[in-house]
Order: sequence, then structure tokens, then C-alpha cells
Amino acid sequence: MCLIAWNWQPASHTPLLLIANRDEFYARPTAALHWWNEAAILAGRDLQAGGTWLGVSRSGRLAALTNYRDPTAMRAEAPSRGELVSAYLQADTSAMDYLTELAGRAGDYNPFNLLVFDGTSLLGLESRHARIVALQPGLGAVSNADFLTPWPKLAQLKDGLQSLLVQEDPTDEQLLALLHNPCVALDADLPATGLPLAFERALSAAFIATPDYGTRACSIVRFETDHITFLEQSFDAHGAKGCQQLTTAWRRVADDALNAVYRIGK
Repeated sequence: MCLIAWNWQPASHTPLLLIANRDEFYARPTAALHWWNEAAILAGRDLQAGGTWLGVSRSGRLAALTNYRDPTAMRAEAPSRGELVSAYLQADTSAMDYLTELAGRAGDYNPFNLLVFDGTSLLGLESRHARIVALQPGLGAVSNADFLTPWPKLAQLKDGLQSLLVQEDPTDEQLLALLHNPCVALDADLPATGLPLAFERALSAAFIATPDYGTRACSIVRFETDHITFLEQSFDAHGAKGCQQLTTAWRRVADDALNAVYRIGK
């Protein structure tokens, strides 16, 4: 996952709305969004390493991962970062407890950012600093740098989401249009991450399409009053492969301290 934006409003009828693009080499084998057989996880799947980039669980959790872009820090022998998403979705600890434990071994992996939601808290972990980021209600975003780093495509996606939220319920079509944006940044605005200029330029678009690498999935996840909806649009080197939407019931449980706790219904 390389671009994520969200609107977290704990007391609203849509406590969490998240939109995201996963960018990857087209040759990397991938399964589209589905319920996993061996775990209560709704997610796509990286068939090479077995993990995932974005998913929700029947226990009311969400996790999403972006890679931190630093070619000099990549180690071929490091374990897959996608396992961190699936491990969190199967855990029974709080978001804070999970990230606190993970922070101590984050250096085992190539650099990453991990976003986790446990129904009450939305938190991030920046592995390079072993730093837990407490995310406040409202709009947020992360790409391939630290949380909220204003890369051009991150700022553009966040601003676009803000504009749509002026209306109460933006449609899937409107949200997907933000994720489909192919516009690249001006060279003067590009981050310097160690990649050749032409590739840096191509990666500055929200929706990436190069001969070998590009956006493989556009996703919308809505936690609403009584259900969660997960929409995924899949792509390969030839373009769109298909779109599916899966919904699971859940219920809102009153809580004196937090006003609302949300759990997926079984």
C-alpha cells in the first residue's frame, strides 16, 4: 500500500472512512479481496509472501501498511512487511499494546508505516523511528514517508477528500476518482528519495501506470453504523481487472467513556 487517506469521526454514523491505493510490480502474484479460509480476515493477499497490505477482521480491527521509500535501506533477507497487517488483524491486544510490542522489533523489517484501528483508537507506527503516532479525529494521510509528510500526491488526495466531505456521504465513484488521478507533480516539488528522476516523477501520481509497476488496487473501506463495506478495484498491466464490494454486519455498542465502541457482528 502506497497511499492512504482517512476521515476518522468516532461519534458519527461513519466513524472511519479510508481510501487507499496499493502500488506494486505487476509480476507479483496477488489474490483479490476475499475472506481468508484460515483466519477471520477480509483482505486481498500477496501470494508471494502470504501477507496483505490492507484488511479488516471480524473482531472489529483494521490495518494498512505503506513502505517507506529508501532504496539504500532495503534488505533482501528481511521478512515480509505484509505479515504485520495479518498478524494485527488476528491479535486480541489493543492497538497501542500491539504497536508498543512491535516497535521493539520494527528494525527487523525494511522501513514501513503501519496504520491500525481497534474500534476505539487509530494509531500509526513509523518503523524508522520506532515511534507510535496517536492520530486525532479528523482527516489524515500517509504515503511512502512519515505520517502526514506533505508529498504532492498526499496533499492532493487529502484536499480532495476534504472537498468531498463537505457533502455528508461522498459516493464510491467520487472517492475512486480521487484514487484514479494520474497527474504527476512538478519536478521542483518531487521528493528526493534516491530514485531516478523519471521514476520519481511517475511515482508522484496518485494512480501509477508504468510498463512494469503501477497501482494494483484502489480500495474504499467504510465503517458505518451497522455494517462495514469494503470495495476493491483491481488492476494489472493491461488496465482494470474487476471490482468487488463485500459487506459485513456490525453493531455499535454504547460506552460511557468513549460514547461509542464498534464491533463487527458475527
